[in-house]
Amino acid sequence: MSAQRSRGRPPHADVLTPAEWQVVEAVRHGLSNPQIARRQGVSLDAVKFHVANALLKLSLPSRVELRRWDGVWNGSPLRPSAPGAAGDPDLGPVVQIARTVADIEAAKAWYGETLGLELLYAFPGMAFFRLGEARLYLQQVDKPAGESILYFRVDDIHAAYRALEARGVRFINAPHMVYRHPDGAEDWMAEFRDDEDRPLALMRHAPGQASAIRD
Repeated sequence: MSAQRSRGRPPHADVLTPAEWQVVEAVRHGLSNPQIARRQGVSLDAVKFHVANALLKLSLPSRVELRRWDGVWNGSPLRPSAPGAAGDPDLGPVVQIARTVADIEAAKAWYGETLGLELLYAFPGMAFFRLGEARLYLQQVDKPAGESILYFRVDDIHAAYRALEARGVRFINAPHMVYRHPDGAEDWMAEFRDDEDRPLALMRHAPGQASAIRD
């Protein structure tokens, strides 16, 4: 008698499915469920479903703890080396400066045409310009903030996160992936605050040929 095939999708090799990872990374970045649904082009119910499944699988009580969970998906270029232990945070140079704007198209014209900065790439509501060895990141929001965010490059974002947290630095979220490039390289980030509650962040660019997450 032949074995009966189970229905549905085969079990995934990672702790979360690709769709769950996409939603979890967005949650760790601080996005609300409606924002995630709009950015990913899925229903709000689908986002809620993936968040609930992730919390259950990771044994986390709420999305607050999910934002501070520092897991890495199996296909990431960061995966081959285990997250480092707390030690010297080894902050590198500032590689990105973020500024919020009220009108992204007007800002792109001013920074690109008036100032003559090179536009690297743009997405809906976002634009990235070259600033020498660094980047200027513009993001459109309803109420632009006065403080720019400084992003420090680190070689091991998990080790730097643990080292700074051990020194009492208040992190807003755990290291998480914010963008996957077509060649499989990934940009990772973790946001924190200084002693006067001004925004700062760690950033790691991980080169690699990892395949893109697919649902």
